[in-house]
Amino acid sequence: MSPESEILIYKTESVHRLHGRWIYYEDVTFRDILFDSARRGGGLLIVNSLRTRIINSYFLNFTTQGILVQGGHETYIASCFLGQKSTVGDDEHEADFFGTAIDLASNDNSVTDTVLFSSQTGLLLRGQANMVSGLHVYNKGVKYRGTGIYVKESAAFNRIDNSYMDYTSIVMEDPYFVHLTNSMFLGDGNVVLKSVYGRMAGLTVRDNFFHGFKREIVEVEGEFKVVDQVVVDGNQANKAMPVRSTVGRVTVAGNGTKWVADFNDQLLFPDKIDHFQYSFYVKGRGRGGRLPVHAATNVSGNVVVVESDEAVDAVVSVVVDQFKKVREATY
Repeated sequence: MSPESEILIYKTESVHRLHGRWIYYEDVTFRDILFDSARRGGGLLIVNSLRTRIINSYFLNFTTQGILVQGGHETYIASCFLGQKSTVGDDEHEADFFGTAIDLASNDNSVTDTVLFSSQTGLLLRGQANMVSGLHVYNKGVKYRGTGIYVKESAAFNRIDNSYMDYTSIVMEDPYFVHLTNSMFLGDGNVVLKSVYGRMAGLTVRDNFFHGFKREIVEVEGEFKVVDQVVVDGNQANKAMPVRSTVGRVTVAGNGTKWVADFNDQLLFPDKIDHFQYSFYVKGRGRGGRLPVHAATNVSGNVVVVESDEAVDAVVSVVVDQFKKVREATY
């Protein structure tokens, strides 16, 4: 272990530059290695390197980061296991886990088919355009305030797909073009959208399933004043976990002149309906056998009100969304 950096192996600055840029190493592979940091520091530090591969390796007993990538790009991590402590889960000392398994302060990297099994944070994304797929994360559970994947405010264009969040959550700060899909969340693991500057755009959270106890599948922390092109839809959960979405559907039946469709228990963001459509099905006819005149008379507070000019027995179906495009006006 290096006494200067407290890292087992580090690829850092060199007197030689490649490609006329701040790239010092290219085409280096770490394969079939056990990185045991003996609780004295980190495992592997990679600085300003290009096309690095970390394959089929085991990182254990780190106290800072198991893998830290700074600058450069195209570090590919595959089929690795990282944990601060060797455990199979539900560890008696889980509340004391700290450190980060993988910290990517770099762009254009990939983490695939990897297990993160004990640390305060499983994967920290600080760079852009990274691809994450096939992770199993059971680091420090949500009940101990651990985080499975943390996407920082500056980390745009990241994609998370086909992963398993095992009693742990994904936190995104002001997400900007982040894609989360086809993943499984178990044991109150969920998605947390955290406001830093109060803006998000281009976020997709779709086709995931959740199984837990009481937490909402997607939670919003703080206020977002700007929300553009955000899609949270097509997710499924057991009955105990409330499902929030950016798309809502309500059907209201009754005999009268007013039908109120309340979406507050469905929509993700408060007081925000960007588009709506409704259909008006009349059972029978109004006075004189004519069809009644009807219209949407109010859209506010995540509620749509439809009224008719006379009392009829009708079924009103309303569909709304919170998908506002850039520079598009809202209601």
